[in-house]
Amino acid sequence: MNRIPPAIVILGQNSQPISKKISAHFPGSQIYGLIDRTNDTDINFSNFGETLRELFATETPIIGICAAGIIIRTLAPLLSDKRAEPPVLAVAEDGSAVVPLLGGLHGVNDLAREIAAALGVQPAITTTGDIRFRTALLSPPQGYYLANPEDAKTFISNLLAGAKVRLEGAASWLSESNLPIAPDAKLTIRVTEKAIVPTPDCLVYHPQIVAVALTKLWNIEPEIAVSVVQQVLQNAGLAPASVAGFFALKEEMGNPALEAVSQYFKVPVRFFNLSELVELDSIEFIENKAAQIALTAAGANSHLIEYDRPNALNIAIALAAQPFDARAMGVSRGKLAIVGTGPGGAQWMSPEVKEILREATDWVGYKFYLDLAGTLRFGQKRHDSDNREEIDRARFALDLAASGQSVAVVSSGDPGIFAMAAAVFEAIDFDAKPEWQGIDIRVAPGISAMQAAAAAIGAPLGHDFCVISLSDILKPWEVIEQRIAAAAAADLVMAFYNPISKQRIWQLGKAIEILLQSRDPKTPVILGRNLGRPGQSVRVCTLSEFQPQDADMRTLVIVGSSQTRIIPRKYGDVWVYTPRRYQK
Repeated sequence: MNRIPPAIVILGQNSQPISKKISAHFPGSQIYGLIDRTNDTDINFSNFGETLRELFATETPIIGICAAGIIIRTLAPLLSDKRAEPPVLAVAEDGSAVVPLLGGLHGVNDLAREIAAALGVQPAITTTGDIRFRTALLSPPQGYYLANPEDAKTFISNLLAGAKVRLEGAASWLSESNLPIAPDAKLTIRVTEKAIVPTPDCLVYHPQIVAVALTKLWNIEPEIAVSVVQQVLQNAGLAPASVAGFFALKEEMGNPALEAVSQYFKVPVRFFNLSELVELDSIEFIENKAAQIALTAAGANSHLIEYDRPNALNIAIALAAQPFDARAMGVSRGKLAIVGTGPGGAQWMSPEVKEILREATDWVGYKFYLDLAGTLRFGQKRHDSDNREEIDRARFALDLAASGQSVAVVSSGDPGIFAMAAAVFEAIDFDAKPEWQGIDIRVAPGISAMQAAAAAIGAPLGHDFCVISLSDILKPWEVIEQRIAAAAAADLVMAFYNPISKQRIWQLGKAIEILLQSRDPKTPVILGRNLGRPGQSVRVCTLSEFQPQDADMRTLVIVGSSQTRIIPRKYGDVWVYTPRRYQK
């Protein structure tokens, strides 16, 4: 089962160095910083208690770089079921102490050891069983699942009181511990992939050694696939908790049936190329691709098992010699997220976008926009390209995602407004490469430049408006002229993107001429430049005063309607807004 990346919570800037060091050790982790007291964090918050309780309720591991007391007092009202508690730790601001507080059933002590090792200190573990037996029976290591945690507390208490234990099955973390092992003991620890009924005097651990391969899924409904896999495991006498992962060929990538079984059993699904499969000598299995896939996933010294086979699916099951991490086999389903970072300021970047950027393996985009996105974490790759290579950039990102990577295509503003989202779907539409069909594609919106410019001056987009790009690189100027004239006749507020560049110097002047034919020369015009970035400026003038040289490619232009009004302010500035009611 995949470990959820922790949230690292800090209350002051002095905690930043330790938080960065811990974050680097946990890919996908996010640093939460108290607003106005921290900077350069992934997520800002204003209410410590609400934030901590929300993270706890969503079972997110919490690493608080603060006093243990404040964490305990904050979470105390939520403590009712220790089986549902995520790991919660307190770390000293200088990194000198790592104290596990909650989540003994979910590996808090192991997490404390990892953090302490990264910081070069000893963890302050107080759990008696962990100390005496040099192992944590309540939270087994990755690759093992405790089937009956409700019996563990009494079981461990009996061991601490002097009882002996018999070990059945192989697991080095148990055999090499300080457990009082005796062959004739009344207590038993059993390590098995079989589905057995635990008892209070027998702790059962299921090793994740089962590789399930699925093929020929084209006409299988997701619910049927889940039901059939459940039946197959039951027929084979296997515990679902022993399944390490599901495996298939790359041509099945994106199949809803595979996604359904992966989500139901909470283990990953991974994909192989035909050329990667092991060769089988047995005539019985030589044409059975599922058998090849299962043995390839389970690795050396693995073997196939027999069971009653349903007709609904082609399934093969292999048992590995040791628990294995399915995420190290084959490739995952590729992901492609097209994200908008907003106009430029980190404070305008949504939590969704920050999470995507944090979790992605690769960032793809125009260099300037990638710079705005922030710094890479350890292991991430950055792929810069020229701003005029949108389609080639989209194709590159799609190919990268098809290889199993998690790719973030970075745009400024909103990616769906004159940006990379349309370029990606255009590439998919016209190239129609089969390997792109299995990619998990999503669009994460951002604050657009027109929203930022409008917010900075008031509410000029308060009534009907339209958005027009003045770039004639991808559409004829005649079409742009028609749209400006039509919008002017309709008395719409207009937001102009791409108003001018070194290569396009006359289009903005022509647009002003068209507007002056039907719009009052006193119409307000807003010029927002470098929005959300250093050097931001927002200026208001009238349409008759507006000159092409007033704008550049970093300027967003908003031209008001007949209803747009200017409100003078006390010290010389103005507000601009368009009333919600329209009166002609």
